[in-house]
Amino acid sequence: MSHQTDFAAALLDPQRPCPDGLISANGADPARRFAVYRNNVQSSLINVLADSYPVVQQLVGDEFFRAMARIHVQDSPPTSPLMNSYGHDLATFIEGFAPAASVPYLADIARLERLRVMAYHAVDAQPLSPERIAAALADPQGLSELTVTLHPSLHLLNSAFAVVAIWAAHQQQATLAGIDLNLGQHALVLRNGLEVEVFAIDHGASTFIQHLQNGQSLMQSLEAAPAFDLNQTLALLISRNAITHLHKNKVSP
Repeated sequence: MSHQTDFAAALLDPQRPCPDGLISANGADPARRFAVYRNNVQSSLINVLADSYPVVQQLVGDEFFRAMARIHVQDSPPTSPLMNSYGHDLATFIEGFAPAASVPYLADIARLERLRVMAYHAVDAQPLSPERIAAALADPQGLSELTVTLHPSLHLLNSAFAVVAIWAAHQQQATLAGIDLNLGQHALVLRNGLEVEVFAIDHGASTFIQHLQNGQSLMQSLEAAPAFDLNQTLALLISRNAITHLHKNKVSP
């Protein structure tokens, strides 16, 4: 391995010795200086994870979270200088982390929090005015050809657990009392202005929105979804500035 590779590997693995060839300008022990630097690097990456996953941290406690995060840091070093992307795979890590098995919804809470980070950093897009949307929807014969472009920050999460209720509870009193943890929820995450919002929507609405994101027409998306309240779903998308373009295209049956 190169000196650079040795140095990077030793930074994240406390079992590795100080890399050969290091010297200290002030005559201090290079191994001791490197140990301090390694601890600072790992602590900084753990802090990045704590900032991105505050509810995960609240659910398991600070000590457990930091111990889990330290193992993840050692297994998954950064691959980008953009720290907002670091920890994107924490949910997958949690699924295979045996000590977290007693909190079965923890991985999905991590997925929800990752979607919030992604929504916050998504590119901007100008929403359509409610008047323009209403005019397009007023033509029932054109709905079969009407496709909808949604805001780049919009994401969906389907979970077997009450992820939205759990997340929302930790924005206030941080208690799970009264929540049926095993009652699955469908989450809608999007950025409205500068604020990232999280909503619980029903299965039909989630399926409908997913088909819209996949480029199917409004009518095709409606026909492919289980029963849901279309007016309520469109009202939510419009009020949260989630619709950015409407196109009338010839759509194959």
